[in-house]
Amino acid sequence: MKMEILSLDMQVSDPLKKSIEQKLSKFKRYFDDHGRGEVKLQPEGKGVRAELTFKVRTHYFRSESVAEDAMSAVEHAIDRLEGHIRKYKSRMKKRVKDYSYMQAFLDAEEQTLPSEESETSREEFKIIRRKSFPISAMTPDEAILQMELLDHAFLIFLSDETGKVCVVYRRKDGDFGLLEPEY
Repeated sequence: MKMEILSLDMQVSDPLKKSIEQKLSKFKRYFDDHGRGEVKLQPEGKGVRAELTFKVRTHYFRSESVAEDAMSAVEHAIDRLEGHIRKYKSRMKKRVKDYSYMQAFLDAEEQTLPSEESETSREEFKIIRRKSFPISAMTPDEAILQMELLDHAFLIFLSDETGKVCVVYRRKDGDFGLLEPEY
């Protein structure tokens, strides 16, 4: 698995990089050699934000954490990501064709631990409401304005610029994001 450690507005020492790489080596048991991992470190307030992203085939696994130092932030992000994988392992096992690269891990996990799954991991995802609506062509700025007028967290629209379906959304920091799918 290829690993990349990136830092924004801060220096990452070689011993820290080696420690992070050692911590991330545990993910080799989850993913096959086709996976790619990326750790982004950046200062946030008086702490450090660590964003951990793995891309394996067409699947993404992601977590982030903020802590006082970089290593603590990375460790928390790793723990969160492992928790997500364990939480959804039964769903991934049911979709063995899509998650075949995790088959060895899922089989080993099933043999070593008695299966005491939480309610959320036993349930299937439930769609409790469906909604259809007309989609309008507009610019991203118009979409943000429309989203604000509707007091929604996101808005799906047809981009005037690209002719593709896009999404604008409100970020946690109060700014806005734009999702432009590639298809």
